[in-house]
Amino acid sequence: MENSQSVLEMIMAAKKDAKTLEDSILKILELMEKQNSSDTQIQKLHAMTKKLESVAVDTLSIFEARMQNHFRRGPFPRKLRSLLLESQKTNLADRVHQYYLAINVLKHGKGKSYRELLNSPNCLFTLKSSEGNSTDNTYPETSLVDVTAPDFFDGLVTTILEAYHFLENR
Repeated sequence: MENSQSVLEMIMAAKKDAKTLEDSILKILELMEKQNSSDTQIQKLHAMTKKLESVAVDTLSIFEARMQNHFRRGPFPRKLRSLLLESQKTNLADRVHQYYLAINVLKHGKGKSYRELLNSPNCLFTLKSSEGNSTDNTYPETSLVDVTAPDFFDGLVTTILEAYHFLENR
């Protein structure tokens, strides 16, 4: 089967989907602020948040799958990070690594990636406690990385696009 969309087109489509979800989440939160939260609103908020998490996971996965050809073998994120560090693109290498860890946490929950983000002195994300998510009833059963935080998805897309251009132009 032929790939019908380029990496850039897929990333931009994901960004558009994420923006739609972020706007919907914001509207629900604004409604909930004005009135008592209903179970329906909480469930809808939870569903939208889970969809946004899925879009984030899929976006990084698509990037990785489509760009794997730049490396002979081995784990793509490690190879990319090493190459970026060799090229003295330290900031981009750090962001790529942190987004990789965040997506790993979204996919697998707490573990090595979660602990590494917790111990990171300059973590880019809002993390939730592994002791039981937030005490805030607004987000029942949410994951450990807050994808609804301002700039999470934009930061992911910016990082992926910079890494894409770096790989394509080397």
